[in-house]
Amino acid sequence: MEFRLIECLRELTAQPRDDVRIGIGDDAAVLAPPSGKELAVAIDTLVEGVHFPRGTAPADIGWKALAVNLSDLAAMGASPAWALLALTLPSADAAFVEGFAEGFAQLAQPHRLALVGGDTTRGPLTISVAVHGFVPPGQALTRAGARVGDTVLVTGTLGDAAAGLHALQYPPRDDDGRAGLRGFLIERLNRPTPRLAVGTALRGQATACVDVSDGLLADLGHICTASGVAAEIEAALLPRSSALLELYDDATALHFALSGGDDYELCFTVPAARVAELQAGLARLGCGATKIGRIVEGEGVRVRATDGSWLAMDRAGWEHFA
Repeated sequence: MEFRLIECLRELTAQPRDDVRIGIGDDAAVLAPPSGKELAVAIDTLVEGVHFPRGTAPADIGWKALAVNLSDLAAMGASPAWALLALTLPSADAAFVEGFAEGFAQLAQPHRLALVGGDTTRGPLTISVAVHGFVPPGQALTRAGARVGDTVLVTGTLGDAAAGLHALQYPPRDDDGRAGLRGFLIERLNRPTPRLAVGTALRGQATACVDVSDGLLADLGHICTASGVAAEIEAALLPRSSALLELYDDATALHFALSGGDDYELCFTVPAARVAELQAGLARLGCGATKIGRIVEGEGVRVRATDGSWLAMDRAGWEHFA
């Protein structure tokens, strides 16, 4: 049965690439990295009940398992090439594997990402994906490099995924006519969009970059720590979707935007003189970027409310072992 599951994964995720000399089927893949490129590698694990709610559709799990890893490559300015998959299942569920593979492939195919190997085993539902991408020598984006005076920007909108999880956990008792808004937020939770085109466009432009996986405050805090600087954020500037603002009051929407995880947008810093030109270029790619603050001397992240006061935040973002 295990080999039938593997064959299903191979068939549904097939992606021909000249740099894959030997893929699924042997004890190891044999790959041929192109000359003149550096290899960026990332791995993430998703556990049922921690990273996705029980009952999530298999296709959504497949999409998200790959998306969270592609987001890491985007944050490094890398272009995706290959992936490895370790799939732990409670039982040999062919229908789950087929749905999972379909969701995985829907995201992999537009980026020509090839699944080249992995493992299947029995246990609590857990998915680990390792991705490999290419970046020109010396051009990888990092969390270090933000400088005092830089502008802080973020792609897309913030807080949608956390709101989507809240909508799943606390569904309305009666139909209030806002199911479409909740559906949008849940889709943002289940099927995040890795900003790969933005990541490559930021090469040589951004001074630092991170993907927003654990919450804006936590992830921007990583940039500040790595760069030895502080950040000041304006609450009024945080981009929030109309669905988030219509379903939740201002305080809750702000909390989701600052501390909610799973958005997988990119937060990055750019010298102030480059911001307008860069924003115009990203808009042409179909993904806007919003100025939300600036880099200053000091440490940590502070958030200024609309009345000019500094907000007291009791939780920066998701921590697995908090």
